[in-house]
Amino acid sequence: MKIDLTDTTAGEINKALIEGRRAIGTPAVGMVLTLVIVTDEENAYDALRAASDASREHPSRTLVVIRRVSRTPRDRTGSRLDAEVRVGAEAGTGETAVLRLYGEVSDHADSVVLPLLLPDAPVVVWWPVTAPLNPAEDPLGALAQRRVTDTYAAEQPVRELAARAETYTPGDTDLAWTRITPWRSMLAAALDQVDCEVRSVEVEGEEFNPSCELLAMWLADRLGVPVRRSLSSGPGLTAVRMETTCGPVVLDRADGSLANLSIQGQPGRAVALQRRDTAELIAEELRRLDPDDTYAAALRYGVERLALGADAVAALGGAPVASTETDAEKSAEDEVVTEVAVAESEAGTEEGEAERPTPNSLARKAASK
Repeated sequence: MKIDLTDTTAGEINKALIEGRRAIGTPAVGMVLTLVIVTDEENAYDALRAASDASREHPSRTLVVIRRVSRTPRDRTGSRLDAEVRVGAEAGTGETAVLRLYGEVSDHADSVVLPLLLPDAPVVVWWPVTAPLNPAEDPLGALAQRRVTDTYAAEQPVRELAARAETYTPGDTDLAWTRITPWRSMLAAALDQVDCEVRSVEVEGEEFNPSCELLAMWLADRLGVPVRRSLSSGPGLTAVRMETTCGPVVLDRADGSLANLSIQGQPGRAVALQRRDTAELIAEELRRLDPDDTYAAALRYGVERLALGADAVAALGGAPVASTETDAEKSAEDEVVTEVAVAESEAGTEEGEAERPTPNSLARKAASK
């Protein structure tokens, strides 16, 4: 069922929602949260479709806030609110109100949304594109327990990650982080199968993909090792290679759906790492509304520190540092060779007829000792 309202108010929209529920025979409110989507006209359809699919797992009241551009000074001084109310099959398992704000009222969207929030239910605000610099200080973001952004939609995703780290507030999250949940689970499970120490990591993926940067920062923060970021043609994340004391651990996904996990000494295995759509990502974010401390730690690690770690790996030629025992053995061998050389030199000086030692002869005598 769809109800169109022109030049309306929040009170009229509430009445239309109640009438719609009664008309379809479900007067009770069975929603568990309010999802506020702040977007533009261009991206409203895709965002609303994803929210509708996610509502099958999380029945919610969805409020879509669209700020319409006023083309003339006269339009900017006026105010108008148009609404499109959807209930029943038109809105999934919840109910939807598409709010189009014109003129000055577009600067006060929070005053329009506030009366439409479900009482005693959590509020989630989602910006599919063009999120504010500080979501927690945004008037709409201040109403929410959870604020969802997507740095993948930003013009400069890596710079956007740095800005998110500076303004992070508990309750903030990013769909770029949600996209790597299966990767984090698979890598953690792979390391649980071996009793080894990780020495270095390489994360391979598209150049302007913030999920690759977040995964690299998470690994660097949790493992405390240098992480190198390398580029590929995608799609998205393509591989993670970890050098350990027991050999390499590689998770490689070249086609965006099926990955291959290889661990030294074990047969390779195929694992499902299908790229998920926006509806699945939003559904995952709505499962938990408490602050994500792991995301905060990875975000605050910083892209700059990640670059320094990459420089450290590059300085080592991409190879892990040799163990202390190997260095000690090599040093002891060099000392033995030096002692043999000195002894041979002294013997040659005394006898005058001794053959000058060669590198091969020194090595053989060192080995015999």
